[in-house]
Amino acid sequence: MRPILIDFGIDLPLLGPLDLPSYFTLIAISFLIGLYMMRREGGSMGLDRDRLYDLWLVIIVSAIAGARIMHVIADGHFHDYVNLCVDNFKIPATEAKVAHCNADSECGWDYVCNLATHTCHPPRDCLAVFKVWRGGLAYYGGFIFASVFGILYARRHGMGKWRVADLAAPWIAFGLALTRVGCFLNGCCYGKVSHLPWAVHFPKGSIVWEAQRTAGLIGEGAPSLPVHPTQIYLAVLNFGMFLVLYFVVRRRKRLDGQVFAWLLIMKAVLRSFVEFFRDDDRG
Repeated sequence: MRPILIDFGIDLPLLGPLDLPSYFTLIAISFLIGLYMMRREGGSMGLDRDRLYDLWLVIIVSAIAGARIMHVIADGHFHDYVNLCVDNFKIPATEAKVAHCNADSECGWDYVCNLATHTCHPPRDCLAVFKVWRGGLAYYGGFIFASVFGILYARRHGMGKWRVADLAAPWIAFGLALTRVGCFLNGCCYGKVSHLPWAVHFPKGSIVWEAQRTAGLIGEGAPSLPVHPTQIYLAVLNFGMFLVLYFVVRRRKRLDGQVFAWLLIMKAVLRSFVEFFRDDDRG
């Protein structure tokens, strides 16, 4: 587990620590790869490369905005962001290193200790809802927003909306595979307790550890119980989906929109399968 890939050790005014979170960094890399490949392949299909660049910017912005909105509303975090601004002591620090504290330094990260209750909490931050790089993105919100605004843009500029959707579909699957590695490094989207040889332990202070400690499954000093690495399951399955879409479906398609349709079908089937093994609050 490595939620922060690189910590530069610098605090920026209003923005907070300057670092590269694993999950958001891999999202950014997947967007850049998708942009490069869509421009290259779209140009060979006769599509305007500059227009494809603009389209990808629309997709990126709408995907991040939609993912954040879905996280705030559908995941039930609206009041959390309000309280982060007006009363941060109402929000528990789910990844704190200790359950009871006597000083801020004991909580870990940038958490603060409430000396009245000896509990850890995130720092007060009225801009937290806008700091998407800190985490808090719901995939389906991003997918819906990106699909709607991307198709509208392609239609408005006469690019052939389903043709463009087919062009993007394999790289959406590739991006999903890459970002699930980010989920594993971040410790989110974890699986149920398992004793299979490939089950994994997460360290003290992780999301898994906090959930199991709260449920009374482990003590404060113990690591997490072994769980299904559902993030890796999804990474492998999504990469397999990319290979099928790119090397099989794309080359054999008979009509525009067929590759995108297969993306939707395969994504639904694979996600439904992995849900049997997930144990986080979204699973």
